[in-house]
Amino acid sequence: MNGNRLTRRQLLGRGGAALGGLVAAGAVGFDLPHGKASGARGAASGSTPSPAPAARPAGYAPGALVHQFVSRPDLIPPAISVTTTSEGPITTPPYILLSSTGYPTTGPGQPGNLILDRSGRLVWFKPSGTRSFLGLAAQTYQGKPVLTWWQGKITNGHGAGEGVIADASYTTINTVQAGNGLMADLHEFAITALDTALVTAYSTAPADLTAVGGKADGYVLAGHAQEIDIATGKVLFQWDSLDHVGVTESMKSLSGGTKDNPFDYFHINSLALAPDGDLLISSRNTCTVYKVSRQTGEIAWRLGGRQSSFEMGPGTRFYFQHHVRPHGASTLSIFDDGGSPPRLQKVSRAILLDIDTVAMSAKLRHAYTHPAGLAAANQGSMQVLPDGRVFVGWGDEPYFSEFSADGTLKLDGEFPAGDQSYRAFTADWTGTPGGKPTVRVLGDPAGGRIAYVSWNGATEVAGWIVRAGPTAASLSEVARQERTGFETAIAVTSNGPYFAVTAYDASNAVLGQSATVQIQRA
Repeated sequence: MNGNRLTRRQLLGRGGAALGGLVAAGAVGFDLPHGKASGARGAASGSTPSPAPAARPAGYAPGALVHQFVSRPDLIPPAISVTTTSEGPITTPPYILLSSTGYPTTGPGQPGNLILDRSGRLVWFKPSGTRSFLGLAAQTYQGKPVLTWWQGKITNGHGAGEGVIADASYTTINTVQAGNGLMADLHEFAITALDTALVTAYSTAPADLTAVGGKADGYVLAGHAQEIDIATGKVLFQWDSLDHVGVTESMKSLSGGTKDNPFDYFHINSLALAPDGDLLISSRNTCTVYKVSRQTGEIAWRLGGRQSSFEMGPGTRFYFQHHVRPHGASTLSIFDDGGSPPRLQKVSRAILLDIDTVAMSAKLRHAYTHPAGLAAANQGSMQVLPDGRVFVGWGDEPYFSEFSADGTLKLDGEFPAGDQSYRAFTADWTGTPGGKPTVRVLGDPAGGRIAYVSWNGATEVAGWIVRAGPTAASLSEVARQERTGFETAIAVTSNGPYFAVTAYDASNAVLGQSATVQIQRA
């Protein structure tokens, strides 16, 4: 982490142009303080007072690091704050997708997959347990929207696990393994229009390292790209970095080089299909994007690095990059970390590059940087939306941001200190959980009862009806209230002692009903 990073409060206090007029809209829930406040180091000495924040939803506790819910005490997600512009928040796409990894450090609460709305309120949370989750994304499989992520174990910066595909009910409908004796790595799990999956993998292989100051009988980590038929698990394409890229292309100084500690000379970290059907492969440690034939595996061109095929125009050089994606035939988006170490740029950038494959030249179209000067040492993502907005995940810096096409900061999110998300996305999503809503009814010290209601992952709930009665078979409506967040607290006057809740949507159609429960003592 960058010890010189400014907090959002400091930026607001200093009246930075990009953040001027931002107002806070925090997450809701019953927040339990957990250690120090989430990175809030206070305003810088001599700074002007911060603008007054907008009203926050009930139950929000500034500085809280985790949420705890009465109706779902098993879920303790990190509390993530979201700041939006005072000009009026952008409401589409409506959701933010993150994976709190718990690696290499563990932040407050449970790591896992999170969906938030654009005010930062939790919509869905799936704890990862003893595994790590990375790369939560909304994709399409067999013509239907799905959620995908990687799950497994992480060791020395790469993973061994599998890709997961879940439907709208959050039920796993498929898992994808790497083939040919390899394990699916954490860095990429992308579904193509052909219902194939692009996955990365690593293997230890012998290599002559004398050209980089090592031994002739040394070892490296080779990077593999595979295309897998999801339905059958068959490997349709495989590419091995050692067959095409020598160790002298690495921008990383020799480290290790033994069988027990192989030199990570390549570090494959993203795969994408180019518009012509070839493959774009990002190598972090050669600081290069490779265009590779899916027919022969041969490299068509290199962008960046020591052997760039392109004349790199001003501002186009990138270092230790992540998440390369094409946009049309001649534009690439890249998250440019700028450092590994070594740090070769002061700050990280999300960049758009225009590449001319006739003149073989690259030109910088736009670079997006955070007002706090964030410098990610690893990870990161850049998503370009149809209207030109850009959504950026800042890797091991615990932030995600959205910019207008011209670079104006429109939204800024922050994890509690010690937490992070490998990538961050905004997306459309409709969640219809397979289970029932959950309700817990407690006595209210002020009199009456409070029903705490939630339905993890349900995106269409507009409100709740509470029914109560002296027996489980004799319930009648005693309260009705609009949904206020992941958990809604509803005051009722009935003594029950039996209660149940019904969820309804914006057209008042019933979505689901809880089990009938009895009142519990607080």
